[in-house]
Amino acid sequence: MSKRYELATLSLQMGSATNALPGVEAYVRGGEGRLLGAWLADVGALNRLVLLREFENDTEMLRERQRGLAASNPFGAASWLTRLEMESYAPFPNMPAPEPGAFGAIYEIRSYVLKPGGLLPTFEGWAEKLPGRTALSPLTIALYGLDGTPRITHIWPYADANARFARRAESVATGVWPPRSAVWLTPEMQAGLYVPTAISPLR
Repeated sequence: MSKRYELATLSLQMGSATNALPGVEAYVRGGEGRLLGAWLADVGALNRLVLLREFENDTEMLRERQRGLAASNPFGAASWLTRLEMESYAPFPNMPAPEPGAFGAIYEIRSYVLKPGGLLPTFEGWAEKLPGRTALSPLTIALYGLDGTPRITHIWPYADANARFARRAESVATGVWPPRSAVWLTPEMQAGLYVPTAISPLR
């Protein structure tokens, strides 16, 4: 079985991220799974800290989910939390697990809701186009939701915002992207730019 991933979105009181980070780090280090990313929103919905964690299997992920649900101080940040979302994901087929390192000053997190029946065509379209797209800029990971609305989420690092716009424009102009499976996307889509925090292994 492939690994499992959680994207936890912590909506924080304005200006509280610096105060919240030590507790967040202690909380995730004290639980199961591996922290991969901890990014703070810079463009998009603001005052959000997004955490990407990797788990060996469903059982490990669900134990950690239950820990979060039952915690009196979830993610060590209850004093600053205004909202908490925890979503479960699996990686696209043959998707390598991310490894810590320095890959970019900003990360783009994009999410799309799929039309019913669109998951397998999406896998096929991505498998066809992804080698050409990642030749232009690397992909951190592509994930599909295991709960809630059928959806995909993918994370891309860039040196800066200018590099992000340039690589995306180049990919469209050269026909490298998007994959043909884009016809399975609904209009429900969102993207944001995030900066790595001091506790993020991916930076």
